[in-house]
Amino acid sequence: MSKRNKIIYWIATLWLALGMTSTGIVQLIPLKEEAEMIKHLGYPLYFLTLLGVWKLLGVIAILIPKFGLLKEWAYAGFFFAMSGAVISHLAVGDDASALFGPILLIVLTVISWYFRPENRKCSSN
Repeated sequence: MSKRNKIIYWIATLWLALGMTSTGIVQLIPLKEEAEMIKHLGYPLYFLTLLGVWKLLGVIAILIPKFGLLKEWAYAGFFFAMSGAVISHLAVGDDASALFGPILLIVLTVISWYFRPENRKCSSN
């Protein structure tokens, strides 16, 4: 893996981890704004806890060495959660500003996944 690709991978991965960690923590803290947002999107309140826990576990999975299959699941989960957020905001008619965070996290997920080193990929055995 080239030095350039390693730098791209780590920058994208650290920003992704920061974004998922911060939003995961916010979703686990009972904030009025988060509760109103999730209700506005049409989801039950317990969905915040599920998302928060899954995001934090996903961050751990992509940052620890090895466990390629687990990393694949974490990347897929991040992609599905954030694309679901985009679709949910569009479905309720939110403006484009609501889409910025989820789209940024989708882009970081794809970049991190694409540039991950061989030792962080799922083995074909």
